[in-house]
Amino acid sequence: MSARKNLRRMLGIPAALAASALLVAGCVSNEPPEEENDSVSQDDGSGGTANDEPGETVTIGFSAPAADHGWMGAITQAALDTAEQYEDVELRQAEATNDVNMQISHIEQFINDGVDAIVLLPFDGDALTEVALDAMEAGIPVINVDRELSSPFASRATILGDNYGMGVSAGTYICEQLGDQPDAVVAEIQGIANLPLTQDRSQGFADALSDCGLEVSTQVAADFTIQGGETATSNLLQAEPEIDAIWNHDDDQGVGVLAAIENAGRDEFFMVGGAGSLDVMEHIQAGDSVLQATVVYPSTQAADGIKLARLVAQDKSMSDLVSAGVPRTIQLHAPVVTADNVDQYMDLGFRS
Repeated sequence: MSARKNLRRMLGIPAALAASALLVAGCVSNEPPEEENDSVSQDDGSGGTANDEPGETVTIGFSAPAADHGWMGAITQAALDTAEQYEDVELRQAEATNDVNMQISHIEQFINDGVDAIVLLPFDGDALTEVALDAMEAGIPVINVDRELSSPFASRATILGDNYGMGVSAGTYICEQLGDQPDAVVAEIQGIANLPLTQDRSQGFADALSDCGLEVSTQVAADFTIQGGETATSNLLQAEPEIDAIWNHDDDQGVGVLAAIENAGRDEFFMVGGAGSLDVMEHIQAGDSVLQATVVYPSTQAADGIKLARLVAQDKSMSDLVSAGVPRTIQLHAPVVTADNVDQYMDLGFRS
């Protein structure tokens, strides 16, 4: 049998679905069915599930890019904290790096060590695909996080944020505020313009605005850094004497965005952030700036990856699903955080 057929068996998908990374999984109540396979654990009503009880010890390799960004630091820390919650998890963390070749060598070392599962947040999904395939072919399930690999065979499961959904959420919120003002000036501050994730966010934003008769009046690009956010926003404010709303894609670069706004003495508009930093949530809670909302891009994806890797390695199922096994793809929600609900999200915020 070919390596690809072996992978198809490991992934549990038929040939007709091999090119698709998305399977639909339905959520149900925690009441178990009348007849249930022993491997499907259900909620015991105590706040945890039977899946959280100690099982066979599993070794999980974890690799992510360097924490040179508040969100990336938070996603790594959440993964480490989650692993510590389980006495049956031995976590081996590779040195965080933005060097693709070094990250590849880390995954190769995990394969050589024979870990039970790998949680991978690739610096570059295309570049890490081949080594992820090597791991899968070696019988080591890969849980891919945030940045998609270029082959459906390269991971057992993928956990993603919703970039398009972020744009939709931001645009929908702005429509709720300005939908009766067809001439409203709406500005957009992107991250890195040519990245697919940025393009997805912008498309979702444009689609949501269009639904209420609004459009993006002006768009500038930063680079996901504080300095880039400040420079891009200064240029934007100089070009637009009147603005009604701004959506900034990234709360880390938002530190620079706010600095530029304060330096310009502008406050005639409201701003929606992106990602869900604790700094932004505190501004929303205090009502002390133009920040009125932010859209969450969860920094919990790798933590969820640790949990899924443990379940897969221990041959368990997700306790809130009737279906056996772990879904192939999980895409997390992108909720809007405002003064009305910010208290619910403070614990998930990260420091920029």
